[in-house]
Parts: sequence; C-alpha cells; structure tokens
Amino acid sequence: MKMVIVVALGGAFGAVGRYLVGVGATRFIGTGFPWGTLIVNVVGSFIMGALIAALALRYSVSNEMRAFLTVGILGGFTTFSAFSLDFAFLMERKDYGLAMIYLGSSVGLSILALFAGLSIARTAFQ
Repeated sequence: MKMVIVVALGGAFGAVGRYLVGVGATRFIGTGFPWGTLIVNVVGSFIMGALIAALALRYSVSNEMRAFLTVGILGGFTTFSAFSLDFAFLMERKDYGLAMIYLGSSVGLSILALFAGLSIARTAFQ
C-alpha cells in the first residue's frame, strides 16, 4: 500500500507539471499545434533517460523513491517517457524486431483505439 501512495503522490506532481506546461505553451506559443504535449513528451523522455542512467550509475535510492520519480512524477507528467524507456530497453537488448513491433503497435493501436473510443462514444451519446 505504501508504494501505491508514493506513486499517487508523484503522479499528482507530474500531472500538475503537465498542466502547467500545457498552459504555458498555449499562452506563449499558441494553439495551432499541440506544443504542450510535444514538450512534455520530449522533456519527460529526456528526464527519464537521464534519471535512469543516474540511478543505475551513481545514485542508490529506495524502490519507493525510484517509483515516486519514474512511475509517479514522470508517469503523471507524460506516459510517453515510460514508453520511450521500454523501447530503449528493447533496443539495448538488440531485440530490434520486437522493438519495432512495440513501436508500431503502441503508436498505431493507441491511435486506432482513440478513434474507436470517439466513434463508440459519439454513437452512444448522440
């Protein structure tokens, strides 16, 4: 139960960060492109990479702290960072075929699922 609370707290911080980046991007860059989403996905992925390397090579932290930072904060900030980390692990294992399947299926199926959800909800609520 402790781990769930730690992840939930981190997720709250990450979600607020994502919201603030989105608001800032809209205010300073505009609404013609999803800049806020792009920024959090790229920044979150960069931070995930740097954090995982730092935790593996230099810093020893508890499982709770690792979950708070990665699953909690970064997961709340952007789930794309977790996807990017999973893809990187497959590539580093030299499992290129599986990495490409994961890449294509994650992006493609997620977009298809979004359209399916839109279609079902539109049909159900019209």
